[in-house]
Order: sequence, then structure tokens, then C-alpha cells
Amino acid sequence: MHARRQFRPTLWATIAALLGVGAGVALGYWQLGRAQEKLQRFALLAQRASQPAIHIGAGAIDVALVERRTVEARGAFEPRGMVLLDNRVRNGVAGFEVVMPLRLAGADMHVLVDRGWIAGTGDRRRLPEVRTPAGDVAVSGLALVPGRKLYELSAEAIEGIVWQNLTIERYRAHMPYPIQPVMIQQATELADGLVRSWQPSEREINVHRSYAFQWFALALLIACGYLFLSLRRVPAND
Repeated sequence: MHARRQFRPTLWATIAALLGVGAGVALGYWQLGRAQEKLQRFALLAQRASQPAIHIGAGAIDVALVERRTVEARGAFEPRGMVLLDNRVRNGVAGFEVVMPLRLAGADMHVLVDRGWIAGTGDRRRLPEVRTPAGDVAVSGLALVPGRKLYELSAEAIEGIVWQNLTIERYRAHMPYPIQPVMIQQATELADGLVRSWQPSEREINVHRSYAFQWFALALLIACGYLFLSLRRVPAND
């Protein structure tokens, strides 16, 4: 006599395997769906950004029509209204994003401009020196509403001009400048040494794809383990 294998799963093992495989497959497809949603969102943002630029002046603007559109404005920067957004890291280097009001030409109205990134000094007591062009400049870039998920990092914390996060309402409450309800993410190159690289990274999409692969792999591992453990040795005649 010699032993042979027969497929004899137990009820509880079958239930557990079905639940595990089902959950792994469902979560894998959910992660793929998240990746696809972000791809579509990036495509929509690129489409809106490619449309003709909207001029921002002193008049009232409709945020719904302007947000995520390319805009342009002309005026002079107000360095005294500068805010440094903390904990911005690029290529492993800690630094700040420089936000400054631009006084619109011929008006008392301002618009906030995210001018770009600057490295920290390594000493929290010594802030980096920001070069600011004098006189009128032309600025263009995407119009954003600061403080939404893309920019919110933590609860409110303000230490002088160093802020953890920024909203239009918070800026209005702390600074004596009338401002428009959007911020320009500056794309215009000026000789100020700031880093402006705003293209959305595919890292977010690849993270979702990586998670999807892990969930599918787990589902496959559960299925293989179930099949292997359900093959039981039974005696058989030669």
C-alpha cells in the first residue's frame, strides 16, 4: 500500500480561504481604482491648466471658475507679508515654501503667490534669506485654494512668519492685506533662486499600484495555501 493525496478541505478552511481571497482581490481592485482616479484627475488638471490664462485684477473673482486654471497677474511683491510654510521637503532636504502677497498694479488688492521652495539653514533660529524682485513683475501659474488636502499638513501652528499651513481666512486674520480668495502657484521664472517644480508626481499612482500587487499576491498566497493544506494523504492499494 502507498499513500496518495485527495482534495479534502474542511468547512472552516474553505470559508476562511474564500473570505481571504475575496478580500485580497477586492482590495487590489480598489487600489487600482484609486490609481485610475488619480490618473483621470491629473489629466483633468492638465487640461484646465492648458486653457488660456485668466487675468486676476482687483475685481471679484469666481473661485469655481478660476481654481486649477492658469492665471496671470501683474504687480509688486510685499515682502513684509511673507509667510514661510514649514516642513516642505525636497530630495531629502528640509525647507520652506515662500508665500508672499503681490499688490496688484493700480489697486490696493493683493493676491497670494506661492513663489517656490527654499532650503532651510539647518538652524531653526535662523531663517533663510529670500530674494524678492523689486518693482512690478508679471506672474503666472495655477490658481489654487490653499488649505485643502493638497497643502494641509497639520493643525494650526504659527511662529512669527513660519506657519505649518495656510488658508485664505487665516492669512486675512493675521495679515493687514486685502487678498483675493485664491493663491497663484508661480510658474514664471524670476531671478530669485527659488525652486519651482510643481508637476504632479506619479509616485502616488505607483504607490496604489504597488498596494494592488501586494493584495493580489496575498490572495494568490491564500489560495495556494488552501489548496496545499486541503490535499490530504490517504492510504491506497497498489
